[in-house]
Amino acid sequence: MKDIFHHFNWLAVLIFFSCEKEPSLLINTELTQWPKMEYPLDNQPNGKKIALGKRLFHDPILSLDSSISCSSCHKEEYAMADNLPVSLGIENRLGKRNSPSLWNIGYHPYYMREGGVPSLEMQVLVPVHEHNEMAFNMLLLAKRLNSDSSYQTEFRNAFNDTATPYTITRAIAQFERTLISNNAPIDAYLAGNENAISREAKSGLALFFGKANCSHCHSGPLFTNFGFYNNGTATSINDYGRGQLTLDSSDFFTFKVPSLRHVKSTAPYMHNGSLTSLSDVLNQYNLGGSGLDYTSDGIEELKLNNRELIELEEFLKTL
Repeated sequence: MKDIFHHFNWLAVLIFFSCEKEPSLLINTELTQWPKMEYPLDNQPNGKKIALGKRLFHDPILSLDSSISCSSCHKEEYAMADNLPVSLGIENRLGKRNSPSLWNIGYHPYYMREGGVPSLEMQVLVPVHEHNEMAFNMLLLAKRLNSDSSYQTEFRNAFNDTATPYTITRAIAQFERTLISNNAPIDAYLAGNENAISREAKSGLALFFGKANCSHCHSGPLFTNFGFYNNGTATSINDYGRGQLTLDSSDFFTFKVPSLRHVKSTAPYMHNGSLTSLSDVLNQYNLGGSGLDYTSDGIEELKLNNRELIELEEFLKTL
């Protein structure tokens, strides 16, 4: 998958600037070459499993006290993310990280902001067991589901089996792989609709792949290279990011690059939800971060003027 999300060729930038009305062929190719959705051999697409997974995703039965569901933190009106800096779990327990959008989540090569979970099926286990989220247990959850006659029927129809940690995780993962978003204004523009985005957004597109160089990390049709960086956001000893997984000091306070799809609807921003608006995000990048010791190489002042910041924000809104 990493081959698909290659770094942008600077020749394309030069070609792009020579043509104001249409993106260069190289930009168009980069942004329209979607990866192939990968499915585990033991969890191929199935309509009954998807329907069951959707029901489970929206059912608070997954949490210890049946008070919150997956959709409590991944709301459709906020692009399958949340509008809080960090979401609330059962008993109003405060989470640690900002809830990411789940649009196109099935294309990701690994999960969680430190990248420590290799599959969607395994990722389902995390919020169910996390103390500050659902605080439950998969075995007890399976027992609870099997005591419900309607769930008994759905699991039998979908898997020819009862609810188990295996069938629960696979059903939810099936539903999450259907969360595909590829028809934003930028997609219409790339397909040839010149009026799909504004003049300001077109200038922002040039900045994104040129002067601002956002595409160095936010590349491909998902606008992420899935790398791990510290982008200059304030750090906390309560969250070492990827460093918690690798115990390597070079990974301290680094986090997976998020997709920018639907970014206009997923405020607040950053792994800790510390920035409230897109303009705040762009201003931080324009300053080269917050001057922290762990800021990754490549995060430096962009030197964009006010007009350019507005144009770049207008482009982000087309995603």
